[in-house]
Amino acid sequence: MKTIIYYFTGTGNSLAAARKIAAVLGDCELVPVASLQDTTGDIHPGADRVGIVCPVYFTGLPVMVASFAGRLDLSGSQYMFSVVTPGGFGGPSALRQLDGILKRRSGRRPDAGFMVKMPSNYILMYEPPSGKKCEQILAAADVQLEDIAQAVKNSAKTGPGYSLLARLAHLLFYPRFASRVHDDDRKFSVNDRCTSCGTCAAICPAKNIELVGGRPVWKHRCELCCGCIHLCPAEAIQAGKQTAVRVRYRNPEVNNADFKAQKGD
Repeated sequence: MKTIIYYFTGTGNSLAAARKIAAVLGDCELVPVASLQDTTGDIHPGADRVGIVCPVYFTGLPVMVASFAGRLDLSGSQYMFSVVTPGGFGGPSALRQLDGILKRRSGRRPDAGFMVKMPSNYILMYEPPSGKKCEQILAAADVQLEDIAQAVKNSAKTGPGYSLLARLAHLLFYPRFASRVHDDDRKFSVNDRCTSCGTCAAICPAKNIELVGGRPVWKHRCELCCGCIHLCPAEAIQAGKQTAVRVRYRNPEVNNADFKAQKGD
């Protein structure tokens, strides 16, 4: 059975998860959602089995993923699954959001929805895990991903689950996040440690950064993935004083070439 997995990633967790699932399934193509952002019209996967793997932002989907899902035509697919990689408790609400979008678009919900806890790295609010703690989270995620891949391979069916806390948080916080996210790059700045290497512009999945006079300029189509902050080799990009003292994070199995390829340029 041919499989296409669409993924979105900011710091590598969801791409690493998608790769591990693909390795078990075989005959699987990984397609970055970001590579389709400048296209229009319906998206026809042309595969028997379709998956979406993405992080959770403010208990919901990244805005780019929500927009993509609204264009996805699943009429030619036999099985559809979703996997979200939250660092916190918002997984059920994100899966339910995706269920609702796909049901409105294609008249069908995913056959299965899964959650995998990954290292939480929204650096604007808290310190990402590091060292042994981070390694433990990733090791536990690997075990979960093996189980998920086998379930998908067997065409298992499971609902998205439900969390009252996640649902309430989604209703309170997600609409505000979604309405403001593109302009939230106004929080970002660059200091004198910048070397004009261009990494931030190259890896941004939203094509939101360009170098002007050797310095990054944000163009207000941000997804708030914070990849520019985490992946800057000089740690020159900040979002206020709080990020200056926090450790950066990237999934250890994903490199800069992987992030650059996500845009499909």
